[in-house]
Amino acid sequence: MRIGIDARMAFYSKAGIGRYVINLVKALRKLNPQEEFVILQSRKDKSPLAPSPFRTSYLWTPSHHRLEQITLPLELLPHRLSLLHSPDFIPPFRFRGLSVITVHDLAFLIYPQILTEESIRYYGQIEEAVERADHIIAVSEWTKKDLMELLGVPEAKITVVYEAAEEIYRPVDPGEASGKVRELFGIEGRFVLFVSTIEPRKNVPTLLKAFKIVRERCREEIKLVLVGGRGWLSERVFEMVDELNLRKEVLFLGFVPAEKLLYLYNSASLLAHPAIYEGFGLPILEAMACGLPVVASNVASIPEVTGSAAILVEPEDEEAWAAAIRRILKEPEFARELREKGLKRASLFSWEKTASKTLEVYRKVLKEG
Repeated sequence: MRIGIDARMAFYSKAGIGRYVINLVKALRKLNPQEEFVILQSRKDKSPLAPSPFRTSYLWTPSHHRLEQITLPLELLPHRLSLLHSPDFIPPFRFRGLSVITVHDLAFLIYPQILTEESIRYYGQIEEAVERADHIIAVSEWTKKDLMELLGVPEAKITVVYEAAEEIYRPVDPGEASGKVRELFGIEGRFVLFVSTIEPRKNVPTLLKAFKIVRERCREEIKLVLVGGRGWLSERVFEMVDELNLRKEVLFLGFVPAEKLLYLYNSASLLAHPAIYEGFGLPILEAMACGLPVVASNVASIPEVTGSAAILVEPEDEEAWAAAIRRILKEPEFARELREKGLKRASLFSWEKTASKTLEVYRKVLKEG
């Protein structure tokens, strides 16, 4: 059986879905499956994600292109795939083989105001996508619930397969980590860390307000460091930094690769993840895998990921956020307790498990198809 994995997003984004694809492909290769795999990458990619025995094919059709539904099926024809996995929600509808898709979240249905016109065009295909797919991988029980409630997908058509932190994320000697952070980013002293794309559902304005409260009530200097690219409708975040007079205390680092992000996770005082909706919430697991205490929202999939290993608060209650942040900053013993709980929680997830369960889905669909 020949299985194709659409890995084009790995070129366009090294975070989010792009990272999911990269980790999945590498973990699948380590399993040494008996099936033949074809990894479908962008023609702009310079090297294969998974060398032999996996095959690599470079495609001309860009991800999310307006003609994707016409050109992608044509490019796939010569490969004679038995099954195609589309990790970015939307499969090619005219593909002649079996189809598996991954749905990461349905935030765009719950908060349509966060979408751009281009996003509306692409994600507006979701109803047809879940109808045409032979099986759907959901990255959390919460996303599975949303698929059933919002789109009427039968439960038997969905399998939950969790993501995981990459192996690189681990505890590092504090002295080494702080030295690297000083060398790479010029950051000294204590700081609160945020890691995610800056977009409306990540709720950064609440974090900024809470950080302002913390600054006013703490006698020590502390900074807020935001890691992640600018997403849609992010302008308001940058305006608020000026309105709150926090320009000197808030640092925007943009995208930071894993080998450098590791040191930020190991040097920060805590991770703040105030999202109003998450299909999974990978930065939370990455932080926990490094032993970093976490304060996160108590909504959507987040409690499912954290268990009892984090402080969970209402996403838009800046006073509650400020109190939780201050508690970790002021109570070292409590911070150590969260560190140990987080390390234990993160160890329950692995990309080996993710790949193994994904392979089970492929085989089930192939057997039933």
